[in-house]
Amino acid sequence: QVQLVESGGGLVQAGGSLRLSCAASGRTFSKYSMGWFRQAPGAEREIVAAITWSGGSTYYTDSVKGRFTISTDKAENTVHLQMNSLKPEDTAVYYCAAALIETGRFDYWGQGTQVTVSS
Repeated sequence: QVQLVESGGGLVQAGGSLRLSCAASGRTFSKYSMGWFRQAPGAEREIVAAITWSGGSTYYTDSVKGRFTISTDKAENTVHLQMNSLKPEDTAVYYCAAALIETGRFDYWGQGTQVTVSS
């Protein structure tokens, strides 16, 4: 059974940084892509960044390019999202998710972690 557990959220001032972590367990993830999504109050869930487990391919939504970095730590079975130069509009619940590369469908989700950026 796949389990994804996020950590690292919190309250930070605009311009600050946070590092989110997602501990993945339950199977070998070499055939998976891992993604970070976020959902702000009243808004739809959106993808923020994604990475193949090997780390060979990454994706970032335009609003976070140059500020956020997604990475995998295969030894620790963990996916990180380093968030720099945070803005109030980055405030949201951030979710980690996993998708089989062959389907591209994010079937597994963590419980989410709150990120709040104050102005």
